[in-house]
Amino acid sequence: MASLSLGTYISPSRRYRRYSAPPFSPIHHHPSVSIPSKSLLANFPLFRIRAPRPLRDGILARAEDEAKGSTSSVQPQQQGPQPNYDRRLKDLTTNGQCDPLCSVDEVSSEDYDANYQPKTDMLKALAIIAAALTGAVAINHSWVAENQDLAMVILFVLGYGGIIFEESLAFNKSGVGLLMAVGLWVIRSIGAPSTEVAVSELTRASAEVSEIVFFLLGAMTIVEIVDAHQGFKLVTDNITTRKPLTLLWVVGFVTFFLSSILDNLTSTIVMVSLLRKLVPQSEYRKLLGAVVVIAANAGGAWTPIGDVTTTMLWIHGQITTLPTMKDLFLPSAVSLAVPLALLSLTSEVNGKGQDSPIVLASEQMAPRGQLVLSVGIGALMFVPVFKALTGLPPFMGMLLGLGVLWILTDVIHYGESERQKLKVPQALSRIDTQGALFFLGILLSVSSLEAAGILRELANYLDAHIPNIQLIAGAIGVVSAIIDNVPLVAATMGMYDLTSFPHDSEFWQLVAYCAGTGGSMLVIGSAAGVAFMGMEKIDFFWYLRKVSGFAFAGYAAGIAAYLVSRNLHITIPTTVAQVPFLS
Repeated sequence: MASLSLGTYISPSRRYRRYSAPPFSPIHHHPSVSIPSKSLLANFPLFRIRAPRPLRDGILARAEDEAKGSTSSVQPQQQGPQPNYDRRLKDLTTNGQCDPLCSVDEVSSEDYDANYQPKTDMLKALAIIAAALTGAVAINHSWVAENQDLAMVILFVLGYGGIIFEESLAFNKSGVGLLMAVGLWVIRSIGAPSTEVAVSELTRASAEVSEIVFFLLGAMTIVEIVDAHQGFKLVTDNITTRKPLTLLWVVGFVTFFLSSILDNLTSTIVMVSLLRKLVPQSEYRKLLGAVVVIAANAGGAWTPIGDVTTTMLWIHGQITTLPTMKDLFLPSAVSLAVPLALLSLTSEVNGKGQDSPIVLASEQMAPRGQLVLSVGIGALMFVPVFKALTGLPPFMGMLLGLGVLWILTDVIHYGESERQKLKVPQALSRIDTQGALFFLGILLSVSSLEAAGILRELANYLDAHIPNIQLIAGAIGVVSAIIDNVPLVAATMGMYDLTSFPHDSEFWQLVAYCAGTGGSMLVIGSAAGVAFMGMEKIDFFWYLRKVSGFAFAGYAAGIAAYLVSRNLHITIPTTVAQVPFLS
């Protein structure tokens, strides 16, 4: 559910690049966002590759003409840049016309030719072909039909290993997830009593998974449209304090409530971008960014639309809207308040003698930004009401909100050809499609294990050896700091059905809280943490030393707060309980 896109330099013709400058690093970029490392962005679904039109049509075209015109006078050994080329590129990317994140191609054709290793590519291709042939032979082997469960477990472990180590293997996790899903269902079709049984199970699983995917696509598009109109500036521009201790708490709770409406990834991007305007580069700003990660994950855990895992539980009926908000608000707030209190005692926060100055000016809000923000947030908040009013699945309410916003943006920007990027078709090209495909692959994979009865056997094993449901839910949260929480929650939903634990039971609410907040314990444990790591170039071990202990303390305190409030029947005072359609 991304809200930013990565502009990139579209290389001119090869003839022009023979006279290009040596490799150069990314030049001036948008002041509000730092450029993450290239290796991280390549695997991070948030950023979409998109060429800025001014860069493509303006300066580079003139530079190419100059290069072509001077070809006759340039000797082969004189392969320097054209005069003023770097200055023009710098002017272009600092005049506000470029994308929020800008970079240029860092590899010239000469360096590419010098470093190109065809043997390495050949070995990779042969390895992929060999793996495919091995899989084809194994699937057609009679051993698969006799040992279906073992074959599915082996394939799932291999696929999930590829997802975890995607950066080391240079495989995108979305592609691995899709291949794993197809392979698991092929094995299930071989081991099922009949092909018709497997098809029926797949049809039922596809219907359930599609509800989540449609919901996510609609939500991501709405958020992208609001962000294109700079609608979130209404929230971030109201943070005016520069006192380090006050700013720590303000940033934390603003992110907490923002993430309860948006997703935690979008909230992190918005708030980290804001911090770059408020605080200069320092250890203190890193701690503020870590607070954003903790707050975004905590805020997404107590509403049905704040986190993907909570949305999954809500759509499938394990939790409902109002009981979840009432019972999980207090533990989620405690999981944020405890790290904030502990961080307030550190020297980076408490040892500053002066206020933090404003370091950068903010951009001007796009026209009709306030209107689009109001309609977009209203559409997101109306989804639970729509479900209660009509009884239809939540994705229908999300599609309703998207349709309203689509018509609205078409009307208010009618005849404005220069504002096409503010309309829904352009927003659809910028949303995190590969992230949605990753969810599709993971959920279909887990549903195949459920259809084969493997998850039920695992649940019986856990019940026999760990009878305490609090320990099971807490373990899910700890593991989610290392492994993505989406498949963990999906597996839990397959292991335990509503006959084992009814909706809004203590177990399901604890799973929602633990899976949502447990990822804060490591910077790689959530999408919010990965975004923060890329935008601020945070080291894994820095987060482990400086933040993980505080995040774990908040996680444990939140569980304790939930158990105490549940046993003492303590809930937050609210008038929402009187709303007939949500009670």
